[in-house]
Amino acid sequence: MSAQRRADLTRYFLRLGALGFGGPVALVARMRQDLVDGRGWIAEEDFRDGLALAQVAPGPLAAQLAMYLGWLVDGVLGATVVGVAFVLPSLLIVLVLAAGYARAGGLPIIGALFYGVGAAVIAVLARAGYRLARSTIATDRVLWFITGVNAVATVALRRESVLLVLLSGLFLLAARAAMRGKDESASPGTTRPLTIGAVSMLSPLAGIAVSASSLPALFVFFAVSGLVVFGSGLAIVPFLHGGVVVERHWLTEQQFLDAVAVSLLTPGPVVITVAFIGFLVAGMAGGIVAAMGVFLPAYLVVLLLAPRFGAIRADGRARTFASGVTAAAVGALLGAVVVMGTRTLVDLPTAAIAVAALVWLLARPRVPEPLVLAAAAVVGFIVQRWS
Repeated sequence: MSAQRRADLTRYFLRLGALGFGGPVALVARMRQDLVDGRGWIAEEDFRDGLALAQVAPGPLAAQLAMYLGWLVDGVLGATVVGVAFVLPSLLIVLVLAAGYARAGGLPIIGALFYGVGAAVIAVLARAGYRLARSTIATDRVLWFITGVNAVATVALRRESVLLVLLSGLFLLAARAAMRGKDESASPGTTRPLTIGAVSMLSPLAGIAVSASSLPALFVFFAVSGLVVFGSGLAIVPFLHGGVVVERHWLTEQQFLDAVAVSLLTPGPVVITVAFIGFLVAGMAGGIVAAMGVFLPAYLVVLLLAPRFGAIRADGRARTFASGVTAAAVGALLGAVVVMGTRTLVDLPTAAIAVAALVWLLARPRVPEPLVLAAAAVVGFIVQRWS
């Protein structure tokens, strides 16, 4: 039975990976509608457990949920096959687009098309930060404080501080414990040791990635990137921007925005943008290695936490820590919008396109983001040709 269900899930996630647009929230809603309400392959309680794990643990939300559902059906083999099926279609699409972009990147028409797209990407990121703040922070003053600190730090440093993001989770643990009159964060448990371990691992690994743009360096950098994604795949943007543009200079500002745009225009997980970046840095092998690196942490987290997630879910500290990290990620994303916006919105037309795109996205939340980017590309092309 598990083999048949694994095969059914594999076919389903191949289709979803090839045709699923709209980002993690839309993909998760589609999974629930199809697998729980429609086909009845997954029980509602099991789906909620998988979603909770994907929200608490680092990793792209939709991909991690898919892996968990695969694990639920057929263990390690199920998680592996379903995860590959979900990621593979969008990976192939992005690699093909990256190859075409690399060949035609020097043509004036490419620059004209992406002139408007880059401005619209700023609007998409701003809307994503707004929606994440509204859904995960609401009116919580402590979370807003964490968001504000991380936003200011990102603007000041011109990059996301991974250490500050992780410390934000510990700060929220301490704050919540203080509100209850006891230091819960210091009690025995797994959250604090795991966090300190993650912090101690990130610094040396990031240092390895600085040395060169070799394939091992790419793999390590993007594997570290996969550890700082919480919730929306767009949460990875500040870390990637700081790493590939500000520190390593692997991509220009425009190339980075083009990479994000491609991920928004293609189906599947948004973090597949790393494949586009990897291709521009080191060709086809670089794109594949980058994708393997960013999804590996999510895969390992599922295999590690899924068998014992019941105990983790019962311990409220894990969710509290994740809430703090998510608030920090929202702040980093908002800060990154400011950093990239100052470098991208260089004239009146780009500023106008960004504002118009943001107003459109906020006023018409059901409008697909690819449609907004396509419209921005047309407007940008016309402006460039007539100016």
